[in-house]
Order: sequence, then structure tokens, then C-alpha cells
Amino acid sequence: MKRRILAAMSGGVDSSVAALLLQREGFEVIGVSMDLYDFSAVTKNREGTCCSLDDLYDARRVCDKLGIPYYVLNLRDEFRREVIDPFVKEYASGRTPNPCVLCNEYLKFRALLRKADELGAEGVATGHYAVIGREGSGRCRLFAAPDAMKDQSYFLFSLDSGRLARIRFPVGEMTKQEVRRIATEADLPVYEKKESQDICFVTDESYAAFLSRRGIQEQQGHFVDREGKVLGAHKGILNYTVGQRKGLGIAAKEPLYVVAIDAERNEVILGTEDATLSKGAVVARPSFVAGAPPGREFRATVKVRYRHPGVPATVRCEKERLAVLFDSPQRSVTPGQALVLYDGNEVLGGGWIECASV
Repeated sequence: MKRRILAAMSGGVDSSVAALLLQREGFEVIGVSMDLYDFSAVTKNREGTCCSLDDLYDARRVCDKLGIPYYVLNLRDEFRREVIDPFVKEYASGRTPNPCVLCNEYLKFRALLRKADELGAEGVATGHYAVIGREGSGRCRLFAAPDAMKDQSYFLFSLDSGRLARIRFPVGEMTKQEVRRIATEADLPVYEKKESQDICFVTDESYAAFLSRRGIQEQQGHFVDREGKVLGAHKGILNYTVGQRKGLGIAAKEPLYVVAIDAERNEVILGTEDATLSKGAVVARPSFVAGAPPGREFRATVKVRYRHPGVPATVRCEKERLAVLFDSPQRSVTPGQALVLYDGNEVLGGGWIECASV
């Protein structure tokens, strides 16, 4: 009897090739897509998004080509509750959230694993670029993909060993070129499809406009410096993020950057480039792949955002938080973003930046 597995189908080339490779391995593959958001109001800029009706159509075409069953799960309520609502709340608090991490955590690797149980499948496979190491003891470890430009391990830091045991990343050790070659040779209908990018549910409009439609009203306030001196008027904190330089509209001798946002006072704090540097960060809600940190204090390489190259740091566990001290000051350490811990190319875990340490 074949082993059954769910293939999470986004309608893109990576997940399509993942399903193909599983089928070639001899699995009974069931294609599943998540219907997450109502795109009926989106009139432009659909190219480069994910999870739209066009993507569901592409996923169905791939499953038809492979001759595997295909289902669409309506997870709009879960997506709103677990991803969109926290996104709105975080922005309104002057933070810059990362909804892709939440989508992976709550939708792809919780909701889909529940569906796998319902369908008698052993687990879920996706088109992520990351590597799972499986030990004889049953322990699973998470590693960055060999292709550094495609590596998505940053978004997966919250997966623990127990869930990794039920997950597969069939294309995780490949390059994008290899994936496209396989898709082309197999004549999959999405072999030339462009990659998704940006946040899937903010398409036609700015973040501020999106948030405004959800009841978060913009209110003008002041740009101030670190000493509280008023430098000018801002259009509302929803329009700014830490590290931003463009679009401030403030004349100064030196270029100014957003160094912090005080939502309670409705102030955007500006400073020179040096003021964007932070010695460390306080990290809330940490989690570890192994279930526990490697020690009360340990060394790690940390990434403070997805494309950050990483910096060596000392990490100290303090109750339900981590105190992270960088070996060298880092720019634009942004509250609301994920901070991910690595030991070489192995993901140790991570958490959410609560504040930067000046």
C-alpha cells in the first residue's frame, strides 16, 4: 500500500515540482490548496501574488497533469484570525510585522497537518527551500537550503522537531534552475510562471490604505528627534517603518532615517544614519526547534530580517524573552520582525523583536 501525503499546492513551480517528485518516489499524493482571501476586489497587480483564484486554477491544472486528486480548503476565517488581524494590530502599534511567518506557522503547518490526519496521510509536503535532517532517534533538525538566494528557513523557525517529522521539502536542496528544468521536462503547465513576492493580501493599495479599510485611521502627528524636538509633521505612523529614509519630506543637513515609532504618542522619531544602529535586541515569544534552547547563554548567528546576512551574537535566556547582543551594531532592527537564530546553517529557533537595544 502506498504511503499517502498531502502536497500543499500554491500554483507555483516549486510546489508543483515538489508534488511531482513525491509521486516519482512512489507516494500517493493528494494536492491541496488553501483558499485564504477574497481577491474579488483586486483589479491589478495580481502578477507576483500568491493564493489568488488564478493560482488555484494553476494548481488544479498541475494536479490534472499529474493525475492526482485535488482539493481546495476554505481557510479564510483562519487566515483572517491568525494572519491579517495580527498584521493590522501590529501596524497600528507602530510595529512592522511579518505575516509570512504566521501563515507558515498557523496555516501551512497546523491547518494542513490537521487535514492530513483527516485524510489518513502521514504528513504534508511544500515547495519551501529548506532542508530537514532526520536522525535515527526520530529527532528532526532544520537547516538552511544550499542555495542561499532561495533559502526560506528564516520563515520556518517556529517548526519544532515533532512537526518536522511530518513535513517534507522535496525541492529544498535544489536550485531554482534545477526546479524549472524538471518542470519543463515534465511539461508542467506552470514551468515558466513567475515567483510570488510581497504580501499576498496587500496588492492594489498601500499598506496604509489597506489598514484604513480595516478601521485603523491615519492621524497626523509629529516627526521628532531623539530629544523630542519637533522636526515636522508626518502623515500617520502607518506610512513609516524603522530604517526608512525616502518619503519623509524633512529638510536637514544630513539624511534622516526613521529610528523608532511611538504609537502611543503618535510620533515618528528621526535620526542620522548612525542612529539606526543597534547593539542588540529583546526578543519575545521565543521557540526552539529542539524544544529548548542550547543553554541559558549561548552563541549564535542571528538574522534580524529575511535578507539580513546574519551577525554573530551572544544570546541570553531571560524568563520568556531572549536578550541578544550583537558582536557588531546592526542597522534597522525593527520591532515586529522575526529574529532567527542559526548555528552554522542549522536553525536553532527564533522569536519576535520586541525592541532594539541602543
